[in-house]
Parts: sequence; C-alpha cells; structure tokens
Amino acid sequence: MIANNHEPHLWFITQEELRNWLESITDHATLIAPQNFDGIVLFKPTSDVNEIDWGNSRAAMSIKEAFFPPTEQLMVIKRRGAEVKVTEKLFKEKQVIFSARPCDARGMKVLDSVFITTEPEDSYYSKRRANTTLIGLTCQQMGATCFCTSMGGSPSNPDDMDIMLTAYNGGYLLQIVSEKGRELVTGVNLQPTTIAVEIEDEIGRAPTPQIGDWPPRFADDYWEELAERCLSCRICAYVCPTCRCFDVRDEALPNDDGWQQFERIRCWDSCTSEGYRRIAGGHNPRDTKAKRLKNRVFCKFYFYPQQYNPVACTGCGRCIDACPVNIDITELLQHLTEVVYANRA
Repeated sequence: MIANNHEPHLWFITQEELRNWLESITDHATLIAPQNFDGIVLFKPTSDVNEIDWGNSRAAMSIKEAFFPPTEQLMVIKRRGAEVKVTEKLFKEKQVIFSARPCDARGMKVLDSVFITTEPEDSYYSKRRANTTLIGLTCQQMGATCFCTSMGGSPSNPDDMDIMLTAYNGGYLLQIVSEKGRELVTGVNLQPTTIAVEIEDEIGRAPTPQIGDWPPRFADDYWEELAERCLSCRICAYVCPTCRCFDVRDEALPNDDGWQQFERIRCWDSCTSEGYRRIAGGHNPRDTKAKRLKNRVFCKFYFYPQQYNPVACTGCGRCIDACPVNIDITELLQHLTEVVYANRA
C-alpha cells in the first residue's frame, strides 16, 4: 500500500543510479552481494555488479560469514629456539554488504550481544563489524518458511541496517538509518520523496512460550522421539544467522627460514555435534541426540535471552529449508507452546 509520509526522510534512487553507486563502492571497499550459483543464492564478494542476483529470493546462507567466517585465522605463531613471535590477524579492510535482509541484520544484533556487548569483547568479530556497512533490502513478501514476525521482527524493519532500500516504481526508496549509511551515500544522486511503501506484515505462525514459562526440565520423551529423526549433521547451525559455537585449534605451517610456524584458527562448531561437550577423560554430559537437540532449542529461546537479552532466533526459516529430515522449528515451537500452557491451565 502507498501512503503519504510527511517526514521527508526518504529518497528515491533509480536502478541505473544504484548500479553505478555499487560499482563505485568497489573502488574503495569489498562489495558483498547475493549471487546465483546454479540456483543457490549466496552472499559473496564481487567486483562486477552484473554478477548480483537482483531477485527477491532469500539467500541460502546469512551474512554471518562476513563477520564470523566458517574458518578464520586468528594469529600466526613463529618459534626459533627460545624466541617466539606472535602476529595477530585482525581484519582491516572496509566491506559493504548489499541486499541484506532484516532477519540477517537482526542476527548480527544477536551476535553483537555476545561478541561485543559482553566482556571480554571479541576483537576479531568487532573489527569486521566496525568496518562493515549494511545496505538492506525490504522483503516484498515472506517466504513459505519465514516466521520473522513470530520472533518480533518484520520483513521491512530497517532498525539494524545502515541503509534500507525498498523496491518501488522501477527503482528504490532509500532510507538512511545510521551515520555510516550517511557517509556511504555522499555524492550519490538521490531524489527526496515523501512517498513510503508500507508492507503489511503477516501474522506470526510460530507462537513461543514466554521466557518465564519455560521449565528447565520438560518432556524428555518428546525430545527422544524428535531425535529419532535428527542426523546430528549440524546444518541447522551452519545456516543459522545467530549460531556462534566455535572450536579453536593450532595447525602446523611450513617452516620459514629456520622458524617453526603455526596458525591458530577457529572454525564453526555446533552444540548438536556428538563430541561438542566431551571433556577430558571422555565424559560427555550430552551423550544423546535428544539431550543435544533439547539444549539447542532451549539455548535459543531460554538460556540465551536470560543471559544476553535477545532471543537467538530471527525467524529466517533457513533451518527448515536445509534440514534433510524435515524437522520444522515452527512446529516444534507450536507443540511446546501448547504443552507448556496446557500444563499451566
């Protein structure tokens, strides 16, 4: 629906001007944009705007990789005799992400609460965050597996962006959200407008029990039944915008002029992995799939909000699309809600 907006905080940019603007960004920053690889849309760096996927389909992976890579070198350690040198690998480049969706940006806000807001700050994540500008794109409609409105989000929410675009009349309405966004549009040909596009949000389809209503022990037999289908493949965690579990290890590198070299890397991990909680001596407090699956759900909707405030789910629906055994988080939440409140009645 088109509505008059008396606050002149929107601009119009044509498709051609947008392409020219993105092209100019590649001169001073890494442009990360959605691209189609044999039918799978992924956010990847590009120096050619012709490679951008301009469709409205949600990318298979979120923008999390740009801030928290699947594998990241933290430092290089060199040793020769008693002498040791350590070189930290902090991110220094500028990057701009184009066509981020509100659920992706909200996912970064969730990660901020553990990597930046909570002490000690994770400098590897925070450097990438500080050096990145988000250009968002409003979703014209929610996908079949999207449930962002159930998680308090919206397909048109600009709050966590730097710039927000909404497709309109062959071009885009542009909203500047942050100072970083204002700096990025300096010199861009923008036409002021008072027209705004209002996208009607769909009603949330995944009711979730309130934090105080989640019992610490709940229906273990239910999780055993659900776990019969789970493969512990971890794909739900890898496609999730908010999952942040990782492993750190040291790997040997080729010697350099008499120096022994090692790299310290961190890689994505998942609480659904069989060995994730295994400790010295071999004991594993979560030795069954049921325990791990229950922990994953409680972590997102109970433990994480208690400790860090936001719910660790954006309702993007990627886990539903990716699960090879069709475990649907919205069905699970619906079931939990019904059982929890039935028991309280």
